[in-house]
Amino acid sequence: MRAARQGDMGAFEELVARHRDRMYARAFSMVRNEDEAVDLCQAAWVKGWQRLPQFLGESGFGTWIMRIVINLCLDHLRRQRRQRLESFEELVATPGGAERQMPAVTVNPTAGLERAELRQRIDRALNQLSHEHRTALVLHEFEQMGYKDVAKAMGCSIGTVMSRLFYARRKMAALLAGVEKEDLECWTPMDN
Repeated sequence: MRAARQGDMGAFEELVARHRDRMYARAFSMVRNEDEAVDLCQAAWVKGWQRLPQFLGESGFGTWIMRIVINLCLDHLRRQRRQRLESFEELVATPGGAERQMPAVTVNPTAGLERAELRQRIDRALNQLSHEHRTALVLHEFEQMGYKDVAKAMGCSIGTVMSRLFYARRKMAALLAGVEKEDLECWTPMDN
């Protein structure tokens, strides 16, 4: 680590070799796309190299670089969601645009609409959480990370993670009041 901080590229490459598989696994679990996961890991390594002088050693290097890749993935997912919304709005604004994109046969249009509405309600509820609460909830519930791993990734204590999860769940429950439990159980983060 010391050698890498002093500009030794070979030492930094050794750090990359030690952590690349775990970082790729985390990125892929978040974005669900191999190429995007590779690109995000590459961006994390570049950012890590550029910010290496700022690394204070308060946490392990693996935790520090993992936090960078998680933040890049979250930013990427937010950009994707915004782009999908903008392209949908363009499609709707074009006369007949939405109709041309609809499938010719819909087996159960009501179920599809209900699922889309549920997804929108959950997305709106998630967006009303603070960044810290949303990140803790997504990492623990959707990414299946344990409290300890979430704490490392977020750079805080396990107690802080537990507190953030408690308040995030409580707020989500209030925001999603009236949604049937069966509907929530069939919703997965892959829908997002």
